[in-house]
Amino acid sequence: MNLKRVSDKNYYLIPAISCLLIIIGLIFYYFFTGFTDNTETTYLYIDDDDTADSVFTKLSPLGSRHGVTALCTMLRHCDYEHDIRTGRYAIHPDDGVIALFRRLRNGQQTPMRLTIPESRTVSRLAGVLGHKLMIDSAKIACVLLDSVYCAKLDYTPATITAMFVPNTYEVYWDVDIDKFLQRMKREHDAFWNSERVKKAKTIGLSPNEVCILASIIDEETANTAEKPMIAGMYLNRLAAGMPLQADPTIKFALGDFSIKRVRHGMLTVESPYNTYKYEGLPPGPIKIASIKGINAVLNRVAHNYLYMCAKEDFSGTHNFASTYNDHLKNAARYAKALNERNIQ
Repeated sequence: MNLKRVSDKNYYLIPAISCLLIIIGLIFYYFFTGFTDNTETTYLYIDDDDTADSVFTKLSPLGSRHGVTALCTMLRHCDYEHDIRTGRYAIHPDDGVIALFRRLRNGQQTPMRLTIPESRTVSRLAGVLGHKLMIDSAKIACVLLDSVYCAKLDYTPATITAMFVPNTYEVYWDVDIDKFLQRMKREHDAFWNSERVKKAKTIGLSPNEVCILASIIDEETANTAEKPMIAGMYLNRLAAGMPLQADPTIKFALGDFSIKRVRHGMLTVESPYNTYKYEGLPPGPIKIASIKGINAVLNRVAHNYLYMCAKEDFSGTHNFASTYNDHLKNAARYAKALNERNIQ
């Protein structure tokens, strides 16, 4: 009798244990194994208009079939639809489903490295930033061209690009426009330390004016070694009350950066950026000045040159002159070289 009872118990116990083991195995398979089969880190981008379903759709190509099924199941059962956190989430090859679930639920996104480009216009800057961040490019452009908003940062729409220092920064992909610009202002203030401000005062310029001049020099040459020489020449012109007569400002005024040869007829364009027509610095930078350009102005070479002209060998460097007659000779050689190459 006792043997029969033991036998009956074993009859039911073995299948129960088997079922339990299967359930445990499935739970482990779905929830405690890796989320993805990828061997490299991928990223999930969640926008502010995403729904739970759209997030699940974005997850599909990033994980294995069972990993996506398990993660989506967990998210559905925790009311994820009503608590979606925007951001850029890294999915590492060794990430488990539960670890990724916790990151998505808690909004533990991964910061990104954002490099500020040396853009020529606000619209181009906005386009690049809008492509790299969640912020819409049209919104960025609108804010940067808003005089009231710029005034809060102590800038104008003409000078706002002087606030951007073209370094690489760690930011969150879903940072809002206000926090982003405040961050750029802090980075600008940190860059303009007491030493740089002191050097700027020594040459009679404010940090914004240094950026304006540096932007012109950046467009004049890509030769870093020559930039301090050009800075010295332009500072000599400013001190003498002469117009800068910088060709890059004409291209900016015309809005045509493809111009290879600035001709006489272009010099009459009506614009405050026309440095042939108006003395002094233009109202704002003609691009986001490079750090090398800024340092070139702050560490300009002291000399007596007032003129420069691109060298006829097209090396990207310039011939400098102290007198107008010598400048005309340099200009004639360069014009001859342009004509020989039929450069219009």
